[in-house]
Amino acid sequence: MKLWLLRPQEKLQDNPWEPWYNKSFGFIVRAETETDARNMAHENGGEENSEEWENETRTPWKDAAYSTCTELMPEGKTGVVMDDFSRA
Repeated sequence: MKLWLLRPQEKLQDNPWEPWYNKSFGFIVRAETETDARNMAHENGGEENSEEWENETRTPWKDAAYSTCTELMPEGKTGVVMDDFSRA
């Protein structure tokens, strides 16, 4: 099994994460493939997947134009892998 880090792409013109509330901004997923990881993120997402928004995509976690999906390797520097904090 692999670990995957999913995050929104930066500097999107058609941004499904705007406005920022009631949305997921990142996942760390255990899955065999990137496709499986993206599907799990989509299934657990928030209103960024909503049909109510006027964005071109309704599946930003499945679409590489809207989100990244990077395999996490055990090697690397000591530290926090992800801290997805938003202050209102």
